[in-house]
Amino acid sequence: MSVRALAGWVGLPALLLVWWLVAGLLDSALLPTPGVVFETLWQAQQAGELWHHLAVTLRRVAISFLLAMALGTLLGVWMGRSRLVDDLLDPLLVALLNLPALVTIILLYVWFGLVEAAAVLAVVINKVPNVAVTVREGARSLDERLEQMADVYRFGRARRLVHVWLPQLAPYLMAAARSGLALVWKIVLVVELLGRSDGVGFQLHMAFQLFDVATLLAYSLAFITVVQLAERGVLRPLERRATRWRRVGGARHA
Repeated sequence: MSVRALAGWVGLPALLLVWWLVAGLLDSALLPTPGVVFETLWQAQQAGELWHHLAVTLRRVAISFLLAMALGTLLGVWMGRSRLVDDLLDPLLVALLNLPALVTIILLYVWFGLVEAAAVLAVVINKVPNVAVTVREGARSLDERLEQMADVYRFGRARRLVHVWLPQLAPYLMAAARSGLALVWKIVLVVELLGRSDGVGFQLHMAFQLFDVATLLAYSLAFITVVQLAERGVLRPLERRATRWRRVGGARHA
């Protein structure tokens, strides 16, 4: 086993050991031991509360993530391929990038009320600019020789998109997706904390009001675990598949 693989296996147990030692030394309800946290997690799972709130949050994450990726990709490609559009929309993009997520969430709740649409829209607005900026760089760097080849062989728009643009944009799309997932779920928790009556963020808010650190850590660990599974089980394999043509091409030219 390589040192890198061994470090991956040792890191988590070492962290749990340090947590257990520090919690034991402090002996305080403000830092419960791993055993107490896992017991709280098990009780929430047995009661069905964990799965309900986790499912609600994951639904919001999925909807917001897919909408933000779709809108951000379209905007990024449009700006990357048109200098005029880029000049027109770049100031708006910069403004949205510098607008705090908390301000967006509060404004949408004030304007539309504490409704589901406002919650999802707040997350989408905060994520779209990041996707657009990343994809715009990819659209700017599209190989003109491949464009000329597509013109020679009279590729239609659909065929050009699938065989010319998407393979070149894949690394940028995956970078936007991986960074986007981390950003989206954090904003979703804030949205739920401020204005929803269910979800992991809502549960964290209730635990905070009761100074229930065990519940705070239990729900946080559950959600982090699910997000990591999505990252390692879905996004990383997709990234390897999307960039496989680059590795194959590089091996052939080596």
